[in-house]
Amino acid sequence: MTRRRKSAAYRIAFAYSAAIAIGIALLGTIIFWAMHIAFTRQLDAMIEDEVQTLIIEYRSGGEAELRDAIAQRERLTQQGATLYYAEFEPNGRRVFGSLNTAMPALGMHDIAFVDPTEGADQARGLAVELPDHRRLLVAADREWVEQIDRTVLVTFTAGFLAVIGLGIVGALLLGGYLRKRLRAIGSAAEAIIGGDIRRRMPASGRGDEFDQLAGVLNAMLEEIERLLENLRQVSSDVAHDLRSPLSHLRNALEESTAGSAESREQVIADAIRRVDEILSLFAAILRISEIESGEIRRLFKPVELSALITDLAESYAPAVREGGRSLTWSIEPGLTMTGDRELIAQAVTNLLENALRHTPVGTEIHIDLASSAKNVRIAVADTGPGVADSDWSLITRRFIRLESSRSRAGHGLGLNLVAAIARLHQGQLSFADNAPGLVAQFDLPRS
Repeated sequence: MTRRRKSAAYRIAFAYSAAIAIGIALLGTIIFWAMHIAFTRQLDAMIEDEVQTLIIEYRSGGEAELRDAIAQRERLTQQGATLYYAEFEPNGRRVFGSLNTAMPALGMHDIAFVDPTEGADQARGLAVELPDHRRLLVAADREWVEQIDRTVLVTFTAGFLAVIGLGIVGALLLGGYLRKRLRAIGSAAEAIIGGDIRRRMPASGRGDEFDQLAGVLNAMLEEIERLLENLRQVSSDVAHDLRSPLSHLRNALEESTAGSAESREQVIADAIRRVDEILSLFAAILRISEIESGEIRRLFKPVELSALITDLAESYAPAVREGGRSLTWSIEPGLTMTGDRELIAQAVTNLLENALRHTPVGTEIHIDLASSAKNVRIAVADTGPGVADSDWSLITRRFIRLESSRSRAGHGLGLNLVAAIARLHQGQLSFADNAPGLVAQFDLPRS
């Protein structure tokens, strides 16, 4: 019981059941009093009609006609009718009628009378004054109204108790269900905290709010796992990539201590070059980390994409021709999107430089910009040797360099930077076979 009292799931479930019970109680009270008032008014209307009928009898035939009408009605009362009659003198003495009660005040109100079979009882009566200053009282036993009230109360009480019972059972079931779902999420979170980073939040498959929450949390965990994997990869790859140049730099500096002044100058120049390469490596890593943090997204602005890609293609065309290759482009006019202009330009530039660096003389390079209802696609295709399908998932990883590229300068961060820029813009970098060659393309949302 203490565990349930401390459980938010059970508190919510029981609070919901209590709110329903209170609502039903208020509704039942309103219905009961509405019925009670309606039947009382019906009783009053019946009494008023009877009084009006007797007054008409009195006016048409006088006192004798009135008493004869009352006597006839009282004979019916003995056969099960519910109306009672009495006539009083001005001094309050009852002179006619079987209704055993004191003379009441004028008007409609509850009165006490003595029932011949039940004793003291309650009735609803209307007293009017006759022309000769006598007072006529017509009353109706409230027994049938009270009987209806008791029936309604008993029925409502039984129904209310049933609702309370069902509410308690429903609250226990609902609280248990909520606690079970929350416990499953909590257990998964504890496993993740304990080091099982591949653990995911469970989903029932019904698509309810818990499944939606699990989906959001799992997407977050996927991103965290990817970032941790990148961190481990960066730590390992940076150590691996820096070990060789730093070792060479140390050996060269050590050897220069015993060499001539001219050789020392050459070693120093080579050392500066190597240090510059290392600094450029760290600058690229920091740039990728800055992009992956997502802070730049706050500075997004509308970008005239067609104009940007056209400017890049026209500015790169001379350099491509000088390298013995050709560059063509097909750009859909008037395309705009929300993003970072410099980063998009950097991504396209990296794809162009990648195509120039890894293709032979005579290769044809083509830039394509097209749009769909929601996305724009930027593609750089070449007719070079291409990349095997099995390596497409590898070439966007940091410091990954295929065997055919190890003899060329670089750190293997160009395509990783493009992939990071695509993710920053809620897009994705992908590859396709150009037969021959490779198509590097990334789809970006227009807004």
